[in-house]
Parts: sequence; C-alpha cells; structure tokens
Amino acid sequence: MRLQLALNVTNLDRAVEYYTHLFGVSPHKTRPGYANFKIDNPALKLVLFENPSAKERINHLGVEVDTRKELDEAMARLASKGLADSIEEDSTCCHATQDKVWSSEPDGLDWEWYRITDDAPHTPSGACC
Repeated sequence: MRLQLALNVTNLDRAVEYYTHLFGVSPHKTRPGYANFKIDNPALKLVLFENPSAKERINHLGVEVDTRKELDEAMARLASKGLADSIEEDSTCCHATQDKVWSSEPDGLDWEWYRITDDAPHTPSGACC
C-alpha cells in the first residue's frame, strides 16, 4: 500500500526534474502533461498533472493498494459509513486501467482508493481523471 499525492503543476518538465532530485528516483511513467513516480522510501505515488490554470495545487489524494481484497475492504468500510461517493470498475484514466472508490472529505478534497489492473493501456486521448 502506498499513499498517493496528485499535484497540479505549472511546468511538468521543471516539476519532474525537481521531484527526481528530491526523491532520488526517475518517473515511473511520463506522458504529455502527466508524470508519476513510484517511490519506495517513503512509500508514495506522486502524480503530476500539468495544469497551469488550476486554482489549487493539490489535485487529489489517494491510496494505491495491491490486491482486490484490500480494495474491497476499503470499499466496504467507506460504504458502511456513507463515505463512498462513487465506485468505478475497469476505468481507464491517467494512463492506467483501475478499479476505485472516490470519497470527498468535509472541505471538498477528493480521495481515491484504487488498484491498477493494467498499467499501460492504450489511451489515445490521454485523458486523466
């Protein structure tokens, strides 16, 4: 399991260079306007969206899990407390196919619990969530 931090950045190349040096790892995946890092120490999935006009720097937060069981447990926990705002199965976005549950915290920050089922699907539009 790793925490995900998805940030809106004004210049992707500059941000990739900074975070490569900050964490000492190269990006796991880069696409036009998008990059992600799988960082082992600390266990972090850092996602960068090039979005110069974004009003907020934090795009969303998330928790990436490895197994369907972990995701099912998170979905059940959130649903039992009325916190599961939407569930997506076999959803392709952000250059990966995923199963996920979304929840918005009281001040509107979005969280996703997700499991990647295909890390490199064909996504001609490059659309991100």
